[in-house]
Amino acid sequence: MKAFFSICLFLVSSIIFAQENQPTDFLSSEFHKERRQALREKMPPNSVAVFFANAVRNRANDVDYVYHQDPNFYYLTGYREPHAVLLVFSEEQSDENGNSFNEMIYVQPKNEFAEMWTGRRLGAEGTKSKLGFEQAFNNSEFLENKINFKGFDKVMLKPFQNDYRNTRDESDLFDLISHFKNQTGYEMAITKETSEDKNVNIEINQGREVKPETANIDTKILNQYMAELRQVKTEEELKLLTKAVRISAQGQREIMKAMHPGMSETEIQGIHEYVYKKYGSEYEGYPSIVGAGENGCVLHYIDNSKTKVENDLVLMDLGAEYHGYTADVTRTIPANGKFSPEQKKIYDLVYKAQEAGIKACQVGNEISATNVATKKIINEGLVELGIIDSVNAKHMYFPHGTSHHIGLDVHDPGVYGKFEPNMVLTVEPGIYIPEGSPCDEKWWGIAVRIEDDILITENGPINLSGEAPRKSEEIEALMKQDSPLSNYKLPELD
Repeated sequence: MKAFFSICLFLVSSIIFAQENQPTDFLSSEFHKERRQALREKMPPNSVAVFFANAVRNRANDVDYVYHQDPNFYYLTGYREPHAVLLVFSEEQSDENGNSFNEMIYVQPKNEFAEMWTGRRLGAEGTKSKLGFEQAFNNSEFLENKINFKGFDKVMLKPFQNDYRNTRDESDLFDLISHFKNQTGYEMAITKETSEDKNVNIEINQGREVKPETANIDTKILNQYMAELRQVKTEEELKLLTKAVRISAQGQREIMKAMHPGMSETEIQGIHEYVYKKYGSEYEGYPSIVGAGENGCVLHYIDNSKTKVENDLVLMDLGAEYHGYTADVTRTIPANGKFSPEQKKIYDLVYKAQEAGIKACQVGNEISATNVATKKIINEGLVELGIIDSVNAKHMYFPHGTSHHIGLDVHDPGVYGKFEPNMVLTVEPGIYIPEGSPCDEKWWGIAVRIEDDILITENGPINLSGEAPRKSEEIEALMKQDSPLSNYKLPELD
């Protein structure tokens, strides 16, 4: 008996110990509940919104990528585990016992053996107590649910992407989706021919979706609802998003002090990401971009394989993810600490354009105003520098848009109408001049992007990433400061 009590005490102590020193600043269960209600208020009568958790994605063989929840699913639930389903109903429903409810969540069950290998699970009861759901069930129960989906005027969901695997688990995401498709009449079609008889266009061998036979299934409107909700941040969200941005800005500051021509692109990446981890960031919000010289002309360059950056400009587009929310901050700095005359002219032109773009971030302005403002200044500047012939000349020196929402996604959903208070968007003009461009060779290999995360307020824009210097003179000044990493040496390896 004493041994039994000793084991119980050990297990309880282990649980308490495991729960110590954990982050406490995640979004509250009240936030997620309020967001579900906000969605419900947008939904048409007699409708249900269906959300599936993100798929577990395989890296190689028996190793999976670190799991990351679908942003919409996390936004509405706070649940961070796979193999789950959320149902949000427009009106109160009743079960066979007369109990009313307007939402249900099905989650992976507690499993002592599985948790020993892959980590603790909330289970149905933990989802109730931790996340505030009243109707939470094991996911296997979804396979036996008696919901009459065909009785709703609309069953709303995102299109399936066919990126989930069938595992040995009998209630994994594959089984949950398969059951839902069978239950609702939702069908997928793969054909080797293009059908002209059924008014559908199916791409050969691509597994694209055909309009489901069940007329009440809608795979479009839910994206619109979620974009409307997520484009304006709540106070709780802004705290986490601001922290992610400030962490990213500190990463930019530290590399400005540590940078030298002998560094590799991947070492630069590592310093940024080390700073993120020191501040408690769980992940990067997207693959880190560190491009020196010509590599900076590749907009989403993620090889980061150059072994020495030498005297190039180094474009660094990175963002910390903190409790789900990701920053998106870019700085471009001279590896040797001093802009060359040509580098400085391009850099200062991009800075001037960004200042105009940030100024355009005013409540009531069209979001596209930042693009108009930055492209005008860049085109005028490129003419002045002799890189293009006229402001109306077509070119690829500034090939991307200037602003996008950030939040749970680095490219957060939004409807892209007018600026509203508590939106957070990037302003990121750039100039990229690859080798072989139709201009003087002295400009070749110069790539500059400056990107900041801007909070929209009634009193004007606030630059959340402003702690990282933007002016060329301020960058050069900071690069003269000592870095604590300067004396960090590792032994040579053969």
